[in-house]
Amino acid sequence: MSIASVATQQSTAAAATAASGSAAASPAADPLASLSSNFNNFLSMLMTQLKNQDPTSPMDTNQFTSELVQFSSVEQQINTNTSLTQLIQLTQGGEVMQASAMTGKQVTASSDHVPLQSGSGTIQFNTTTAQPVDISIFDANGAKLSDSMLMSSAGTNTWNWNGTDASGRTVPDGSYKFAVIGANADGTTTALAASVIGKATGVQSQSNGMQLQLGALSIGFSQVQSVGN
Repeated sequence: MSIASVATQQSTAAAATAASGSAAASPAADPLASLSSNFNNFLSMLMTQLKNQDPTSPMDTNQFTSELVQFSSVEQQINTNTSLTQLIQLTQGGEVMQASAMTGKQVTASSDHVPLQSGSGTIQFNTTTAQPVDISIFDANGAKLSDSMLMSSAGTNTWNWNGTDASGRTVPDGSYKFAVIGANADGTTTALAASVIGKATGVQSQSNGMQLQLGALSIGFSQVQSVGN
């Protein structure tokens, strides 16, 4: 296997590492540094080979051109990976600043979990007409904690949960799954899209990116619909 082929394989591995984020990579195992070192070593070896080649039997032109083309691609990959790593770091930094500005404010977000904060949780949903609606709250094991029937009005509806179960016992603050089911005029039911309202309490870096915290509920920035005071 040629030096260029080895470096090309290492370039592929380096690209995957850079795309997954630079935080997990330690300086001692930096694939980009290793790839850059191999590239420089190749150039040094190539110059030595050119200086010491037999004039009567020079290096094959096709092989020489192929090596240069492959390593030119490797050099471009190194530059791309470095730029990608910097872009990821800038994006994460921007998300942290964005989340910091939201902390302490009321946030409306799309989610199938409602954050119970200080014994209160708020769910918002829309119906085109006034109709019976059932709102169910579930615990982490899927057991139904609360089941409330109400008559919605056409447009936006807001329902507040007081943090108690069907027996009237207060449950601890946390993140609880819920479902909003509307009853249609023909006797069928429809799951209604809903959002939740909670107070932003912080931000965390998780495996799926930066997450905004609404108490015990973690949401992505793409789920945020509005931010109030």
